[in-house]
Amino acid sequence: MTIRVSHVHGDHVAVEAANGTEILRYVYRPDAEAYEARKPYAHPLRTLGGRVVSGYRPSDHRWHKGLQMTASHLSGQNFWGGHSYVHGEGYLDLPEIVGSMRHDGFTEFAVEDERLRFTEELTWVENGGEEWAREVRGVTVHSVDEAAGAWALDWSIRLTNLRDAPLAFGSPTTAGRDSAGYTGLHWRGPRDFTGGTAFAADGDGAEELMGTAGAWLAYSAEHDDVDGHSTLVFAHAPENLDDATAIHASHWFVRAEPIPTVAFSWAFHEEFALPAGESFAYRYRVVFADGAWDRERVAAHLAGLAW
Repeated sequence: MTIRVSHVHGDHVAVEAANGTEILRYVYRPDAEAYEARKPYAHPLRTLGGRVVSGYRPSDHRWHKGLQMTASHLSGQNFWGGHSYVHGEGYLDLPEIVGSMRHDGFTEFAVEDERLRFTEELTWVENGGEEWAREVRGVTVHSVDEAAGAWALDWSIRLTNLRDAPLAFGSPTTAGRDSAGYTGLHWRGPRDFTGGTAFAADGDGAEELMGTAGAWLAYSAEHDDVDGHSTLVFAHAPENLDDATAIHASHWFVRAEPIPTVAFSWAFHEEFALPAGESFAYRYRVVFADGAWDRERVAAHLAGLAW
């Protein structure tokens, strides 16, 4: 299926499927609210059938914006946005520790009939204006398959520490809150995905899968405004789960209640440190599909997508 790509310079990149459905909008202009941690995000995200499968600035968490890279606890700064968890005090409004991710430009931008690939350079800036990290981000739209009713988005990150001191990556769980390891690449679903079904290769249910490790996790739900379901599949590249190549083990942060959300948490149970001048890298894939896929269909589709 041929895709069409448009770029409003300084604002966003959009991808449209051959049937006219805009399936991806990647927004890189700075957010208006500094408290929401200014950074790029992907929203709206749609299936090929036109169903919206991402949420934006929901009333419960205004800093949740579709699919975005986050770092909730980073050496005392909050690069996700919103309130910050402090052990013994709970969540506090601390705008003075909310950082941002600055878009510096695209170094690669390639469009083919069925694929968009771009490389973006970003700088992670702490609240006082000091540049803490340099990120090279890769985003690829591919495998737009009308017959399967699905398309795929690959998202990679290579992050380099610019400080003279280590960067310590953590989460609310590493700070003392149970089952709150949200950080890393994070998806927020639309309101009608609340109460959806989460499953993995060897487990069922968001509560059972919370904090576990695995190659992939799927989330399926029924829409309110149209008849039918949609399914999202979150998958790790093989090296993410290899102790020899990954800087730290990854675990799933997943909830169906009270909000629909999934994150590839890179610091769920324990903190990890990135030494001064060094880098780490992860690669992720998200498949967006029409219909309520089951475990067998997810596994078969992923097996057909090469890394």
